[in-house]
Amino acid sequence: MASYLGPPIFAAFVWWFSTGAVLLLVGSVGRSGMLRVVCAGGMITIALCGLFVTAHDTSVGAAYMAFSCIIFLWGAQEIAFLSGWLTGPRAEPCPPGARGFARLSYALQAIIYHEICLLCCGAVVVWVTMGGENEVGRWTYLALWVLRQSAKINLFLGVPVTNDELMPDAVQFLKTYFARKPVSSFFPISVTLATAVLVVMIQRIVEVAETPFEVVGLTLVSTLFALGVVEHWFMLLPLPAITLWSWGIRPGFSPENINMEQNPSANIAATSLHAAPTQASDSPQASPEPRNAAAPQLVVVPTVRKEKEEAQPKARSSCARQRLEDQFRQTFLEQHPRSGLAPARVGIAAEPAATINGRTS
Repeated sequence: MASYLGPPIFAAFVWWFSTGAVLLLVGSVGRSGMLRVVCAGGMITIALCGLFVTAHDTSVGAAYMAFSCIIFLWGAQEIAFLSGWLTGPRAEPCPPGARGFARLSYALQAIIYHEICLLCCGAVVVWVTMGGENEVGRWTYLALWVLRQSAKINLFLGVPVTNDELMPDAVQFLKTYFARKPVSSFFPISVTLATAVLVVMIQRIVEVAETPFEVVGLTLVSTLFALGVVEHWFMLLPLPAITLWSWGIRPGFSPENINMEQNPSANIAATSLHAAPTQASDSPQASPEPRNAAAPQLVVVPTVRKEKEEAQPKARSSCARQRLEDQFRQTFLEQHPRSGLAPARVGIAAEPAATINGRTS
């Protein structure tokens, strides 16, 4: 029973975890290029050594090890591809007006180095395991390569859901080569053929496989193939594929966002420095200034003086009006001492009234 239940669980976990780990390595710690180089180099070394050691081993552990080595080798290539190291000679978005053969040519130029690398790695896998009885590694690599080519062709021809949010910043330009539209005639053909191959694999597990090694090896490869078919359906159905690897994705990650978070004032200064030349270039009468010309200075003194000159007449008029009001109140209080208004309540100090011949003036 363990020979039938263990391999599917192991293959599904490795498929899920390896994809998220690659996305995490390339995205969240994308600033550390040396870490990615070390990880990719170590994974390739471990994979090739493991394949060489298990080439003539037909035990159950050797089947698991050969399968894992291919996942390591494929993951190293994905790190190089998603980091932008190994894409193609045209690392640019697709021109908006490209159609037909021109669009196909641009797409091939964008990923040709990666495709050549996949073929070379496949040849190395065949060479390392040549003459060995353990063929799990070869069949696993072939399954991954076939499914990847089918997915790329479907994305190029058109699918409703591209899941391009999984792509890191270094290869964002590849999204322009995807076509978000109803599926083409190639999609049902590719899914049907893949499903037929999967049925044949399952049939061989049930009818042909005799030893535990054969059962485990075929089950691992068939499970990986089934997961590849499921990935094809992710392109057609609005399934939340990104939630499977949300732990390996940092939302909004980009080198520009990190620089802005670390030093926002530098970005604001850079924007202000670039704004003046842009405005000057837009003016038809603008002329280039010499390099040694003095920098323009802000003249703020005239503005301050003007404000003071405007404020002084207002102050004078308010003071004169206040004095007139005070004199009127004082005169009223002197002439009407019995009005009941105390000087303290109106805020005016009592002063002796000047009299002439005994009468108030």
